Amino acid sequence: MSTETKPQEKEPKPPFPQGKIAKPGLESELSPRPLYKAPEYMPAGKLNGKVALVTGGDSGIGRAVAVLYAREGADVAITGLPAEQSDSQETRRAVEEEGRRCIIIEGDLSSREFCRSCIEQTVTKLGRLDVLVHNAAHQNHWDALEDVPDEEWDRTFRVNVYAYFWLVKEALPHLNPGSAIIATGSQTGIAGSEGLPAYSSTKGAIHTFTKTLSQMLLDRGIRVNCVAPGPVWTPLNAADIGRSDQEVATFGENAPIGRPAQPEEIAPAYVFLASDADSRYISGEVLNVLGGTTTAG
Repeated sequence: MSTETKPQEKEPKPPFPQGKIAKPGLESELSPRPLYKAPEYMPAGKLNGKVALVTGGDSGIGRAVAVLYAREGADVAITGLPAEQSDSQETRRAVEEEGRRCIIIEGDLSSREFCRSCIEQTVTKLGRLDVLVHNAAHQNHWDALEDVPDEEWDRTFRVNVYAYFWLVKEALPHLNPGSAIIATGSQTGIAGSEGLPAYSSTKGAIHTFTKTLSQMLLDRGIRVNCVAPGPVWTPLNAADIGRSDQEVATFGENAPIGRPAQPEEIAPAYVFLASDADSRYISGEVLNVLGGTTTAG
């Protein structure tokens, strides 16, 4: 039997030295640092001349997507909260190192006006919009449904679902045939999650809204798809107020591969779905990236 390391075993595995971090969660505070540079990813000019808006591009999956989009030839706008400015600046530097432009749009996606401004600033400053990625999310674990404040339920839906609706609505006048819309779903939106009633519900809504949008927009030449990851090592999970230090340290250990994904392992799926050359015939798809899980449950 070969003694070579399996490719899926090269990345960090739990238990991690990391405990919880304070919201909103900075990637610079995580240990080990999430991997986003994808050194083995070879570009092919799949997004040359395009402009993408990636919400939550300050860190995690969004940062990795922004970097690979830039490597494929796209200029990128990213959103982040003002408190996440240091992370957003790191993403911008990484995009610029790929030779592309990057603008940072700071604000709260629970605001409809901010969603409108995201589209407006992207088009004004970068000249167009070809790929819209709604990736930003709000998440917290709760022990019992009775513990979930109404305000928490409302914020989770506004950031995760309402913003998706608002961004697409504002983007449509700027999206030409060949454009792509991609949302970030979740394994929890397929199977549910006992500790995540609000978050899981929004991810299920995102999956269904993606399929509905695909039916509504395909005649316009706009494809709409969704990536549904399993556990991914990002600030979103380490800053979850309902998780203990031990739960953060062992995050992802129950995935069949034995660890959470690194953002750089999820981002190529977003390139695939954004590339008209690669996925021209694909729309309305929820693409599962689950680390070996083969059933919803």
